[in-house]
Amino acid sequence: MPPLKHRMPHIRSEQAAPSAPGGASRRDWLAVALICVAQFMLIADITVVNVALPAIRQALGLRGGDLAWVLAAYSVCFGGLMIFGGKLADTFGRRRMILTGLAVFTAASALSGLAGSAAALIAGRAAQGIGAALLSPAALSRITTMFTGRDRTRAIGVWSSIGGAGAAIGVLLGGILTSYASWHWIFFVNVPVGAAVFLLLPLLLDRDERAASGRLDLAGAFTVTAAAALLVFGFVRAGDLGWDSPQALVALALGVITAGTFALIERSTEARGAEPLVRLSVLRRRPVLTGIALMLTASSLLLAGFFLSSLYLQQVLHHRPVSTGLIFLPCALAIGLGVHIGQATARAMGIRPTAVAGFAITAAGAALLTRLGPTSGAWTHLLPGLFLLTLGIGALLVSATTTALADAEHSVSGTISGIVNSGHEIGAALGVAIVTAVAGTSVTGPSGSAAAWPTSGFTTAFVACAVLAAIAAVACLIAVPTGKAGADSGLPTH
Repeated sequence: MPPLKHRMPHIRSEQAAPSAPGGASRRDWLAVALICVAQFMLIADITVVNVALPAIRQALGLRGGDLAWVLAAYSVCFGGLMIFGGKLADTFGRRRMILTGLAVFTAASALSGLAGSAAALIAGRAAQGIGAALLSPAALSRITTMFTGRDRTRAIGVWSSIGGAGAAIGVLLGGILTSYASWHWIFFVNVPVGAAVFLLLPLLLDRDERAASGRLDLAGAFTVTAAAALLVFGFVRAGDLGWDSPQALVALALGVITAGTFALIERSTEARGAEPLVRLSVLRRRPVLTGIALMLTASSLLLAGFFLSSLYLQQVLHHRPVSTGLIFLPCALAIGLGVHIGQATARAMGIRPTAVAGFAITAAGAALLTRLGPTSGAWTHLLPGLFLLTLGIGALLVSATTTALADAEHSVSGTISGIVNSGHEIGAALGVAIVTAVAGTSVTGPSGSAAAWPTSGFTTAFVACAVLAAIAAVACLIAVPTGKAGADSGLPTH
């Protein structure tokens, strides 16, 4: 397939004004800045509750499994509906979906902050995820079609940095707000920011002149979201009740069956001549499959590391939320540095060595974290391992994004953006659910009148993370395409 820059796809009017030879306009970059602010809120909300979990647990009387669902409800709806959100962007227009998603997310943030029970909070988090699923794929698709050449490379690099650094800064923000205000404000803070972006963004983005037609694949959207929810529920129940729990095993089996049902629905829909949520021909593309796998695995490791480290710092070492958040600040810098190094390495050496190195560094960081004990130092023992883990993840995030969008036609860029970014959110949910199951009472809390918080589960969970990253590094030697990232397109060439 020829490189993207040599093909002439059919594009809409919103995509028909590429960057001028002298570079993108100031108005374009202001629009990108506002879009990235919105995306930052979405990504930060994946982790902003991490530091607040002990306070939320105490205020609302949450059980161990409920803690995982406060995180997972958001990520499951965000990731499970991401592909549907991309399809809506392709159908009704990117600008419209950006604003709609932003409005839903902002309103749901207010409801989450007002929650007085576990059920209300989890429902609010799910609604936040729905808004995020409408906004995020439309935003990335709009960015990738606003620019060409080096401007496109820079824009994708900024987006990739937001995807990782937002998660780390979210932990810091959660710590500050929980310590000096209350846990409610980790949600309320989104309201004025979301309202401001909602009012300013229409002044910078042109209206969509036309939109594609066709019926929406609601059955596909439901089954892919249900599959993710069932898998997460199964892992969480395994952590609560044990791996031999009938509830956990049935949920995991149903999750796999539902995922298979989704594939059958898509094949049947396409065979009838209707428009499926995802064309199987798109899923069969090697760059798309590779990008999904990279994003899914990298996000699982990133959020698992953040989740475990936050609980370890507060429950074992008894750090306050604000000091816990400060320890995560260098991780935001590490992710940004990893993205920058990943871009340069992908252009000079190719995506494959970049991905292999990213997973190898991540494995080394997780291996250092296996040495944590009841008296380990936060800055001397935890931070070095977490810094290495996030540095490697930064390179993997940009590798996943650029690989998945390689040679993508503009007409399906929103759908592909939804597919690859769903890996980010579903990976986050699965990562937290799996380490919750592996770590056991180190996450859910000691039983009876145990005086000390158990730590052996943290070690086991970090060992699992290190092994997964090492296996992924080896797999990348075979699975990841050998092409280099194009110096002028920001995407791999094959």
